[in-house]
Amino acid sequence: MTTPSKKIIIFDDDEDILAICNYVLEENGWDITTYNNCNNIVEKVAATMPDVILMDNWIPDAGGIKATQTLKATEELKNIPVVYFSANSDIQKLAETAGAETWLAKPFDLGDLERIITSVIKQ
Repeated sequence: MTTPSKKIIIFDDDEDILAICNYVLEENGWDITTYNNCNNIVEKVAATMPDVILMDNWIPDAGGIKATQTLKATEELKNIPVVYFSANSDIQKLAETAGAETWLAKPFDLGDLERIITSVIKQ
């Protein structure tokens, strides 16, 4: 679908979510990297330099808000769009606090996932 391949990093400690997102997004030509924690987040993101990051709220160890704020405070990484995704009812407020570009509530429709990722990459 897209050439060259766009890169996405997914931070989520739910292996099922990682597997589903990985499968669906790879089918659409994305290059996916997944992590089940946000330890050493600057190093992980800098090593890949993705086009977009999907960030869970309840990600070990620091959590999604702190992890996103760390990325947004890092000069070479601050412009990478972050899609905050969580089952929290106040996800929009959490995403704003974190500094994410947008958010996606869990459980989500796979079409919505693709639409949101495409929209932030085109910004």
